[in-house]
Amino acid sequence: MLDRNLTSPPTSSESERERLYALEAEYCSYGDTVHYTEVPKIFERCEGSFIYDDEGQQFLDLQMWYSAVNFGYANPRLNEALKRQIDRLPQVASQYLHKEKIELAAEIGIGAQQRFGQKGRVHFNVGGAQAVEDSLKIVRNASNGKSLMFAFEGGYHGRTLGASAITSSYRYRRRYGHFGERAQFIEFPYHFRGPRGMSKEEYGELCVKKFERLFESEYNGVWDPKVGQAEYAAFYVEPIQGTGGYVIPPPNFFPELKRVLDKHGILLVVDEIQMGFYRTGKLWSIEHFGVTPDVLVFGKALTNGLNPLSGIWAREELINPTVFPAGSTHSTFNANPLGTAVALEAMRMMREDDYETTVPAKGAYFLDGLKALKEKHKIVGDVDGLGLALRIEICEPHDSYTPSKKLVDLMVDEALKGDLVHGGERYGLVLDIGGYHKNVITVAPALTISYEEIDLGLALLDQLFERVTPR
Repeated sequence: MLDRNLTSPPTSSESERERLYALEAEYCSYGDTVHYTEVPKIFERCEGSFIYDDEGQQFLDLQMWYSAVNFGYANPRLNEALKRQIDRLPQVASQYLHKEKIELAAEIGIGAQQRFGQKGRVHFNVGGAQAVEDSLKIVRNASNGKSLMFAFEGGYHGRTLGASAITSSYRYRRRYGHFGERAQFIEFPYHFRGPRGMSKEEYGELCVKKFERLFESEYNGVWDPKVGQAEYAAFYVEPIQGTGGYVIPPPNFFPELKRVLDKHGILLVVDEIQMGFYRTGKLWSIEHFGVTPDVLVFGKALTNGLNPLSGIWAREELINPTVFPAGSTHSTFNANPLGTAVALEAMRMMREDDYETTVPAKGAYFLDGLKALKEKHKIVGDVDGLGLALRIEICEPHDSYTPSKKLVDLMVDEALKGDLVHGGERYGLVLDIGGYHKNVITVAPALTISYEEIDLGLALLDQLFERVTPR
C-alpha cells in the first residue's frame, strides 16, 4: 500500500510537486526517461507554441516534443477530429477494416507515387522504432535474409533491438548485445566539423568517394565483384540528422550516394520520423535532394502527438502481398481508428494550408535571427537550418569551436527557471539537446509559430546566451 503521506491531498502546489517527485522516484522506471535537469518540470497544460507549468508560468517551446507536435499544442482542428472519432468508432481489432485506415494509406501512397513516380503500399505501426523494425523485415526479406546494414555516424533510428543496432550510439546497445542486425557506420558530411577549407559540396563529394571506395575490391570487405553482390542489404539514412544535431548535408550528397547504392543493388531506407510532415518545408525532407527512396519510415507528427501512430511506405516490389503476406508483422494497435482519424485530418490540413510556402519563409526569418545572435555571442559556433529544422552549436567562447556540453546543460537549466523577461512578462524556454558532442540546441518550433513568437524566441535566446557566457 502507498504511504498515506504520498496519496493524501496536497496543501499547496509545492507540496503537490514534492508528492509527485517522491512517487516518481519510488515507482517510475527511468529506462524511458531522460531528465535534462536535476529537478524536472511538471507541466499542466499547453496551447499553440506554449506549455504551462503547475504555477501557470508560460514556456515558449522550441522543440515541440521532438518535432512530434508540428501543428501546435492542442490544435483545435485535430483535437476535434479525435473527439469525433472517439464518439463514433474508438476501437476495432486490426483484422477488420475501418475507412480511416484505408483512406490514410491511400493518401500517403498516392502522394508518394506523385512525388517519387513509384507505386507503393503503406503499413502502419505504433511508434517510430517499431516502424523501423518493420522496415528491417522488408529489406531482409527482399535481400534473402541479409542482416548487415549501412547507417551514418550521428544517425538515430530508435532504441528497440533492431533499431538500436543501426543507431550509431553504442551506449544504446552496450548492455544488450546484438540480436540480428549489425551496421557499418559511414561518415556523414557534417561540414562544421569536417575538413578545413572545403565547401559543403566538396565535403559531400568526399564522403561519397570514401563510401564508394568500399566497392573497389573484394578486399574492402563489402562487395563480391565476381557475382556482383554486396553483403549489405540497405543503407538507413536521415536526410537531415535529428538527434545527431540537425546536421544538413549539401544538395549533391544524396543523389551521388543513391547512384552508388543503385549500382550495387543496395536499398535506400529513408527515416523521416523527425523531419517528415513539413518540418523542412516539404512533406518529406528527402524531396529536397531529388532522390527516390525504396522504403520510407514515418511517425511522430503524423497525429500531432495525439496518438501513437507510425508507418512505412515501400515500393510495390518490396511490400506487395505476394512477397510480404498477411501476418508478416503485427501490432495490436497498429492502425487504430483514433490515430488514423487524427492523421487523416492532419493530412487534409496539410493539403489545405500552404506549409510548403510558410515554413521556408519562417525558417529563413528565424535563421537570419540566429545568424545575428551568432555574430553577437562567441559561444555560438554554428547555426544552420532547413525550413523550421534549425541548429545552434554551442562552443567554448575562446575559439567558438570546441564543443561545450556544460554550457548547453546550463542553458537548459536556466531556460526552465521561467525567469527570462520580455515585454514586461516572464517566460521560460523549452529546449532540446542533440549533436555528436551533445552541445547542439536543436530548434523545432511549431510550424504554426507566428513571426511575433519567433522574435520572442530570439530575444529569450539572446538573454540566455548572455546569462551563461563565462565572464
